[in-house]
Amino acid sequence: MRIAIFGNMYRSVLLSHIELLYDYFKDKTVTILLDKVLYDYIKENGQSDLATTEIIQNNDFQADMVLSIGGDGTFLNTAARIGSKGIPVLGINTGRLGFLADVPSDEIIPALNAILNSKFIIEERSLLSVETSDGETFEYPYALNEVSVLKQDSSSMMSITASVNGQMVHTYHADGLIISTPTGSTAYSMSVGGPLVIPQTQNFILSPIASHSLNVRPLIIPDSWTIELEVHSRSLCYLVAIDGRSKVLDQTTKLRITKADYSIKTIKQLNHTFFDTLKNKLLWGVDKRN
Repeated sequence: MRIAIFGNMYRSVLLSHIELLYDYFKDKTVTILLDKVLYDYIKENGQSDLATTEIIQNNDFQADMVLSIGGDGTFLNTAARIGSKGIPVLGINTGRLGFLADVPSDEIIPALNAILNSKFIIEERSLLSVETSDGETFEYPYALNEVSVLKQDSSSMMSITASVNGQMVHTYHADGLIISTPTGSTAYSMSVGGPLVIPQTQNFILSPIASHSLNVRPLIIPDSWTIELEVHSRSLCYLVAIDGRSKVLDQTTKLRITKADYSIKTIKQLNHTFFDTLKNKLLWGVDKRN
């Protein structure tokens, strides 16, 4: 078995987690792959024997499974590295909420034991694909969580005209607009009042940011529909963020957002559900009254 590991080197617990994984896999027929930057970091600061470790150069690698050690941001970066390879990824949480990276540090070994005994499920998570009207390109034009259109200046709002399947929906006068997948419904979209959506639901969510009209609410549409955005701003430009990877575009550049032609496979433990995650992370059902 070939297992690739990606991690957040800004988390102090990363090295101890790496040591734990190397110790766990040492008597198993497993080849570990590490990104070159992570490999150098561990070689300089860790104690693991890296003699048999393969180094990942760019995104040219193949593996049977990927481990993402960090928070949800690390998981998003890992998903971008995997791309369309179809390699399932397990998120080990060293961050805060951890909706994607949902395996706690104290459950790493039980989770790996379950996986090696085929006691897990694979969830397919849809992505957004972003194209521009003028051919402007992005390094990785796919989003597992969301595509955000944001203003560049700190004062005036912007106008974003959204159309779906060729029909104009609304012109949002706001600080921005979030186009979210079901996976991203617990991320940026949730923070601006967007609904929580089951990951397997085949929908997209349009959530305005600080809308000038209080009666403009988030909108859910089928993910088979095409979204087109046209932006007008006093700064004559705007910021588009694809899972946090941002780029400034001229306001003459229109965006076309569709469902990507591939998905990200996430590994989930049999005894963990999305509703369990909501209860644990968002404290659903917890009564704080004395």
